Amino acid sequence: MQNAAQQQYLKVQVETASPGELTLILYREMVKLLQIAKQFYSQNQIEGMNAALHKVRAILNELIVTLNMNYDISKNLYQLYEFYSRHIAEFMIERNEKMLDETLEFAQGMAETWKQAVLSLKKGGNS
Repeated sequence: MQNAAQQQYLKVQVETASPGELTLILYREMVKLLQIAKQFYSQNQIEGMNAALHKVRAILNELIVTLNMNYDISKNLYQLYEFYSRHIAEFMIERNEKMLDETLEFAQGMAETWKQAVLSLKKGGNS
């Protein structure tokens, strides 16, 4: 029952979010999935870890296809998303936990940056 309520909440949140807020939702979901993957990895539950990491790669792919390549920052983000997508693929083969930690650190940093950007835009819109 709680899962259905969470799904409904997320659905409404996504449907009413601005593009910046949608990006923040994706980054937060990526952080959550990477944390889940780390937990599965520490418990040697490779199937669950791989499932979470495939979802992370899907998020990165979604972030890539939404980039407007008319801006230099989009080209930089494209390179970052591609790098971390490959990083995850390599981790799944090599199982070097440092790679997973680096990807999680990237996702957390991006989530915090986007959170600040969204807040800044909201404040600017209310002035």
